Amino acid sequence: MEQTHTLPSSDAPADLRPSAAPVARQRIRLWDLPLRVFHWSLLAAVSAAIATGLAGGEWMALHAQAGLVIVGLLSFRIVWGLWGSTYARFRTFVPSPATVLVYLQGRWQGAGHNPLGALSVLALIGVLTAQVATGLVGNDEIAFTGPLASQVDEALSLKLTGLHHQLVNVLYLLLGLHIVAIAVHVLIKKDPLVKPMVTGWKEVPATAPRPHRAGPVAFVVALAVALAAVYGASGLWIASAPEQNPVSEPTAEAPQGGSASQPQAPAW
Repeated sequence: MEQTHTLPSSDAPADLRPSAAPVARQRIRLWDLPLRVFHWSLLAAVSAAIATGLAGGEWMALHAQAGLVIVGLLSFRIVWGLWGSTYARFRTFVPSPATVLVYLQGRWQGAGHNPLGALSVLALIGVLTAQVATGLVGNDEIAFTGPLASQVDEALSLKLTGLHHQLVNVLYLLLGLHIVAIAVHVLIKKDPLVKPMVTGWKEVPATAPRPHRAGPVAFVVALAVALAAVYGASGLWIASAPEQNPVSEPTAEAPQGGSASQPQAPAW
């Protein structure tokens, strides 16, 4: 059950802060189940993609499978960001420049992703989208050919493969910053970020709006879009070209009553 209570605004003794007003808090289901499943599934899929990509060779088949899983997860997240529950929606957490400034000044009192965290989420979604897009049409000419590589020119495929290899460094940077930010919040600011992504529950300011749960229709639509995206990315829809039987050249008939046919020219 959701609860609302007050906490002191500072750890200092009460007699040293006579004018300090208590900060009202409420406990809400901040992150819904689909979002939490998405979060941990994406972590597993990205980890698998990185590990198999570094291993190369025979592991590239699993690298491709991990990429398809990421395609489905990102597609689901984009739909869920439009029609999902309150704090999963982009319009709830995408910050304006003014909101970022308020956060940097230490005056932000919202719930869900803080402004810098929201920018991190958007950056990760963007880079991962670029990674899977370039990987799907990629071709390293050694151990991997993307399922959609046949749909683009070979020169473009090779160029996008190079971009794929370069973008992974940006991905490493974003993941590193993400981990550092979590450590700072948990160890220094004493703000538990990991537990709510497991249980869904967190204490937030009482002024924060209570979340509105998305209905089953939104979930079904998001799941259907994800499955359609995986099918499209897999290349299974590409019909193989039918083999054409070579047409034999008609043989010249020897003239009636004449001599044997003239000797044929050498094949070379």
